[in-house]
This record gives sequence, structure tokens and C-alpha cells, in this order.
Amino acid sequence: MASFSCNTNWDFCYCMLVNHGLQKIVISFVLLLLLQLAAMNVAQAQDLEPRRWSHLPTGLNVIGVGTGWTDGDILFDPVLLIEDATFDLYPLGLGYVRSFGLFGRSSRVDVIVPYASGRWRGLLDGEFTEVQRRGFADPRVRFSINLWGAPALSGKEFIQYKRDHPVTTTIGAGLQIRVPLGEYTQERLINLGQNRWVFKPQLGVLHQRNKWQFELTGSVFLHQTNKEFYKGSELKQDPTLFVQAHAIYTFKPGWWASFSGGYAYGGRAHVDDVPKSNVRARYIALSFGLPINRHQSMKFTYLTSDTHVPTGNNTDALLAAWSINWGL
Repeated sequence: MASFSCNTNWDFCYCMLVNHGLQKIVISFVLLLLLQLAAMNVAQAQDLEPRRWSHLPTGLNVIGVGTGWTDGDILFDPVLLIEDATFDLYPLGLGYVRSFGLFGRSSRVDVIVPYASGRWRGLLDGEFTEVQRRGFADPRVRFSINLWGAPALSGKEFIQYKRDHPVTTTIGAGLQIRVPLGEYTQERLINLGQNRWVFKPQLGVLHQRNKWQFELTGSVFLHQTNKEFYKGSELKQDPTLFVQAHAIYTFKPGWWASFSGGYAYGGRAHVDDVPKSNVRARYIALSFGLPINRHQSMKFTYLTSDTHVPTGNNTDALLAAWSINWGL
């Protein structure tokens, strides 16, 4: 997943402070900073979502509740004397999807309100350190429109179109906005909210061939500056590029499975203009969906990620979601 390591200038300051007996203070600051930045990217890993460009009938409403468990190991430069750093995160989210027609094209709005409980811990110079947080994270709102291959249809027209077009290609565009309403205080380095807007424009293509779907999505995370970072410092972050691909197979109506992969690059963070290293991370996920009845369904996902640089964090997650729909 994301990685953040010290640069040459910070290493020089670190060595100077060690000579003045402030080693543990510096280590504590870097530990909490990297843990906070790692937590910010857990949501990015969980954004590996298949079927986001699926053709939906207009007038469909879906409400869902999801929960799960995420844990990981956090890797630091040995000079920081931080060992066995790990975290556990237990998310709970409420989501709503509404499909509609816009300019004759199928469109949708997604809203997610997340709640989370997390614990970060590790050995700091041989001493155990632990931080716990619980509360609301930043909600997300996403608008998307299928620009090609998915006309706005409902009822029998939609069903007939799907029967007549077993092979289709859909091109879509979207914009997700992360709203800074989650719990946050600049007195803490580890927060569930980010205290900054994040805009994520997306472009995707979906090719369906009978029971198979192949989906590719490219996104750019655009992070607003957090001017109220820890103790009045300022956090900036460069854009992060994220590419994800999915292979989805539908066994029968409502029953499907997918294999997904993603890669993130960029996102260099700057704290008071002191740069950290780039994000370079790989994500892999397996998902399975099944119906309960005509209006209810379940989804289960296993997701893993690992960093491509010596420092960063590796995670595993198990997620489950229930949803109910109406308006068909």
C-alpha cells in the first residue's frame, strides 16, 4: 500500500536532534505521522470496486450496509527503531444508490457514510505504544454517467435491451468527492477524517460478452491542502494515480464472482514542505455476490495489498455487505 519514508533533509535533522537527547520525541512524531498517512490509504485500497459501470435500469434505488475487518503490518526504516507496527480497522458503512437518466444516458449517484473503529500499535524503541480511534470517517458522494453503450431505459424496455445485446461495450465517466465531515482534531495525528476535500475524477470502460464482463477504470485522487494538520503544520499531497481492472462472471441472475487488481502511484505527501516518498502499491481482490430474494442480496470480498517500496504497509481485509433494492 502507500509508503512514506524520510528524505535526506529529515535524516539530517533527525541526527542533530539525537545528539541533543530528543531521539524518542522525533521517533514518536514520525511513528504517528506514518501511521496516520497509512490509515488514509486504507480507503483507497477498499475503493477496488467491480461493476461500477454496469448498465442499470432507471428509477432503481439501493440501500446497503457493509462491515468488515482490515489489518496490516507497517514497515519502517530501521533507523527509526520502530518494530512490529500493526493496525486493525473495523469499518461500518451505510450506502445509497439511485439510478436515473440524463441526456438519454444511464446515470447514477452513490452516497456512502462510513463509521470506523481502529487500533494502531507497535514497539517504539522497545516500548509498546498503542493508539485507538472510533467515530465517523469522511462521507463520499459519487456521480457517474455512461457516455456510450448504456441508454437510459426502465421496465420491459431495459429487459428487452439486455436480451437483444448480449455483447456490449460501455464507456463511462464519474466524479467522486470525499467530504471533510469525519471526526478530526489537529491535536491528534491519527484521525478518522482527513480535514480536506478529495476529488476523484474517473474514466472507465466495460465490455460484456454474454456471462463475462471485463472492466477497466482509471482514477486520479486530487487532495486539497490540510492547513490544520498536527499542531498547526500543513499537509499537502500530490495527485495519486489509481488503475483497476476486473474480470466478472455471472453464473445466473444475481450470482456472480470477480477477480480484481489495482495499482496506485504518486501521492507524495509534504508536511510543511518536507517531502515523503511516493505511493507505489498493488491491490488484489476476490468478490462474490448472491441473491437472498428478488430485492435483497449479499456481497463478500477478500482484499489484500502490498507496498512496492521498503517502507509502507501491507494489508488484508474481509468485507461483507447486505443491500435491498426497489423501483424496478
